[in-house]
Amino acid sequence: MIPTTPTQTNPNPAANETTIAFLGIGLMGARQARRLLRAGYRMNAWNRTVQKARELEADGARVAETAAEAVAGAQFVVTMLQDGPAVARVLLDPAVQHALTPGAIVVDTSSIRPAEARDHARQLAAHGVRYLDAPVSGGTAGAEQGTLAIMCGGDADVFERALPMLTCMGRPTLVGPHGSGQLTKLANQVIVGATIGAVAEALLLARRGGADPAKVIAALAGGFADSPILRLHGARMVERDYAPRGRSATHLKDLANAIDAANATGSPTPYAHLTAGLFDALLNHDGDVDHSGLMLELERRVSDAG
Repeated sequence: MIPTTPTQTNPNPAANETTIAFLGIGLMGARQARRLLRAGYRMNAWNRTVQKARELEADGARVAETAAEAVAGAQFVVTMLQDGPAVARVLLDPAVQHALTPGAIVVDTSSIRPAEARDHARQLAAHGVRYLDAPVSGGTAGAEQGTLAIMCGGDADVFERALPMLTCMGRPTLVGPHGSGQLTKLANQVIVGATIGAVAEALLLARRGGADPAKVIAALAGGFADSPILRLHGARMVERDYAPRGRSATHLKDLANAIDAANATGSPTPYAHLTAGLFDALLNHDGDVDHSGLMLELERRVSDAG
């Protein structure tokens, strides 16, 4: 494994001679793209809703009307799309495949199924294009600060070529062959989801018992229960700020993918199943709020119990 430390500027002096096609300018993608632009990379930006891509023009991006136009002439293609089918619709579009430069590297930072990642790598290789599955964790704050955990699956030589660019967005680690990055992201989502649920349960217990949840978080600082999730998501629960940063629908999708991957390997998934059930209920009752909104689902269950 090859971990790296994030930097504020690109250590690659050839950045301003390198063109990146960035496909998918959403909550995460817009912040990732700005990191790359500020590091000196040239960029063709594309989004299905063109106006979102136009928001990057002030940072120096050239807006492409189609994904095929964006990837033409680019040495790197970075995708941040909703799910596996969305990635396939874009990357495996014949117009896009025809426009891709042989020798280019596609870095998919979306969260998709490991099997989908392996299939994309195989199909792109037939066109002379290399591939890394490189899902990320750290939310919009990590994307903005360039501190994302980037979990990469693919060949070591491709990872080395992409490393200067990846380092602009966070801390990349090569964890294994194609699909391994997505497996690591699914493991991440099981841990994060279960921990958010545990934090919600603990803070609700504290509040209903008469303790101040904000002070409970402070009291646990430095102990074994301390974690970024306790501090960040716990604060959102205390402040009742459930505006989406990490969407509940996305987390449920990732947990479903984790369960599918576990079934393929014969691995048990009690926590993934439990957390997926909580997110499913949350979405049905409160909509696609931030995943810290699991507190809302636990509160609803208290209310329903009378």
